[in-house]
Amino acid sequence: MVIGGPTAVGKSALALSLAGELEGEIITADSMQVYRYLDIGTAKPTPAERRGIPHHLIDVVDPDQPFSAAQYKRLAQEAIEEIERRGHLPIVVGGTGFYIKTLLWGLSPSPGEDPAIRYRLRQEAEKNGGRCLWTRLRAVDPTAAARIHTHDLFRIVRALEVWEKTGKPISSWQKEHREVSRPRKACLFGLIWDRAKLYRRVDARVESMFAQGLVEEVAGLLGRGFSPHLKSLQGLGYRQVVGYLRGMYPLDEAVRRLKRDTRRYAKRQITWFKGMEGISWIKLEGEEDLPQAIAYVKKSLESCR
Repeated sequence: MVIGGPTAVGKSALALSLAGELEGEIITADSMQVYRYLDIGTAKPTPAERRGIPHHLIDVVDPDQPFSAAQYKRLAQEAIEEIERRGHLPIVVGGTGFYIKTLLWGLSPSPGEDPAIRYRLRQEAEKNGGRCLWTRLRAVDPTAAARIHTHDLFRIVRALEVWEKTGKPISSWQKEHREVSRPRKACLFGLIWDRAKLYRRVDARVESMFAQGLVEEVAGLLGRGFSPHLKSLQGLGYRQVVGYLRGMYPLDEAVRRLKRDTRRYAKRQITWFKGMEGISWIKLEGEEDLPQAIAYVKKSLESCR
């Protein structure tokens, strides 16, 4: 079973309830929760939740270690097999649609890395800023640019690298990819709220993160010697606080930016998941709808498992 959807929509609450009722174990599909020490800004499950229900694919690598979708797929498949051997239900839950797509359909074939091109592009970003590369990407591959945030330097560089090496947009490589079958049958569910209500939930989550000590968490990471330029520390929730800690703007501006950027991210997540084949949508109007959502998923599982 897979539960996807935008940030702050209530995926974890639904997954925890279902895991408790169905002898399930949770496999996280979140590109930020794989990093150790990044806890508050990634909204990781609490220690109590993780003790009550087994969780997998959390705290896999340190912030300065690379982690790819291919690694995610391999580790997630291993976790699924282990959970099934125990007779439990694997529940994949998260908002990183690319990880979920990679797990179910595999990775599209594309050319290998070109260190020379990659190094040159990163040097350009250091000199002129990452947005100049994103603008270039938009000119040669508008489809990819629409899916990639202007701050996601890793994916921007990769897309330009593929274009320069092959003369073919990375979005074309991805479009042409068709896998004959999924590695296993999966029941896909997506959670959604009314857009205005979802954005209020996003704002409340951001305020809660700062109240829990997000600034102190980021300051601690920098104090341990982790570079603010790492892919992990350029992620949502971290780059905004890094800017504040480096004196680029006041704290209230960091809060405002994080709310704005998280709302934009949620919008992109909705677009991504709506394009995913075979997903069943569950619209929530309030917290009181959770029991009905649980009942719907349980009934649906009977026909798709």
